[in-house]
Amino acid sequence: MSGSDNLAVEMRVSARHLFEHALAQASIDRAFQKHVDCERGVLRVCEDLHDLNSYSRVLVISVGKAAHSMVTSLEMQAGSRFEGIVAAPVDPPSQARGFRYFRGGHPLPNSESIRAAEAMLKSLQSQSAASLVIFLLSGGGSSVAEKPIDDEISLEDLISTYRTLVNSGAPIAEINAIRKHLSAVKGGRLAVAASGAQQVSLLVSDVPDSTPDALASGPTMPDSTSISDCYAMAEKHGLIEQFPASVRELFQRHALEETPKSDDPAFIRSRWWTLLSNASLLEAAKTEAERHGFAVEIDNSCDDWDYERAADYLLNRLLELRHKPERVCLISGGEVTVKVVGDGVGGRNQQFALYCSTKIGGERISVLSAGTDGIDGNSPAAGAVADGTTFSRAKAKNLDIQSHLSAFNSHTLFEALGDTVVTGPTGNNLRDLRVLLAY
Repeated sequence: MSGSDNLAVEMRVSARHLFEHALAQASIDRAFQKHVDCERGVLRVCEDLHDLNSYSRVLVISVGKAAHSMVTSLEMQAGSRFEGIVAAPVDPPSQARGFRYFRGGHPLPNSESIRAAEAMLKSLQSQSAASLVIFLLSGGGSSVAEKPIDDEISLEDLISTYRTLVNSGAPIAEINAIRKHLSAVKGGRLAVAASGAQQVSLLVSDVPDSTPDALASGPTMPDSTSISDCYAMAEKHGLIEQFPASVRELFQRHALEETPKSDDPAFIRSRWWTLLSNASLLEAAKTEAERHGFAVEIDNSCDDWDYERAADYLLNRLLELRHKPERVCLISGGEVTVKVVGDGVGGRNQQFALYCSTKIGGERISVLSAGTDGIDGNSPAAGAVADGTTFSRAKAKNLDIQSHLSAFNSHTLFEALGDTVVTGPTGNNLRDLRVLLAY
């Protein structure tokens, strides 16, 4: 192996290390240790104190990819004193006493998603003003607990609608706006179900910091989107004709029901705290990169951009920074969008990395893109790492990068090269991390 090949391997290892380190530092356990504790029956959540002995009942509702981790961390900090409902896309490593568990679908809902939502609504509607409801919310919650607002929308229609939205290429905030208005549990409607009870929501966020109510489609928060937004978004992305008849008819008749807003009385006794977000991840990656001698910049300008536009922008930004004498690290958070065509294996992170490989052949550049939930699209990987040798190594194995790009089959190529990033489901979800290194 030549010196340049050795350097390429070293930089791919460095990119992986920065991702893995950031993921470990931005863990749910660490966040709960910092922000949640319980002494003498008084629960502290960030700046709020709750005397648990003053409530007739305390109910915990945990929803999303981090649902199991959040319940475990809550009990580690406050003890096994709670009861509630957990909906997650995977089975729990172990079950906490007093909790009911549902394995909802992701990215598409399933029958367990419906059962979970119905169980939550029933439990919340039985709460009184003397109850405390603790909501533990994380990304993926939109699909793992779901019930259509209209009984005419069957599970099959719901799945078809989600599939249309997920594959539309629309930003997640726009997708979630439509989900909210079709749901009996989203857009603040879980809070309405528990109206009158003291409510506190702990958020592990996979949405932009400026739109916290997009997390899990905002089941406990006032909705900042409107039915007019939904009609405009559906029109903009050509979705109406793709929806099943029961949903299409609601849009054509302009019959969507408005979600609760900030003046709704359900939110008078509600509080919301973000324990972790994409910013937590970026800061951890930045600190570690600096410790390894990189000159570091964070640039989130391309959040929710199309993956090709985002890649071109970030690679150009990296070349601008490269004029510095130090090794350069460009860190970018958030998510890119991919309008999927075909039935290849991959996801937005591997598609982004593979596209980058077509632009950096022969260059001393490494690019990692990976999801913090450990899942990238329909693949078993979290993402992938590409560099200036990816193109030549693929060619040596008779792998055509352009055909894999066109077929959205990025995972197959990266797996053949040994360049996938595989973590397994992490029990966390803080959006994606992109690390670009120039040396």
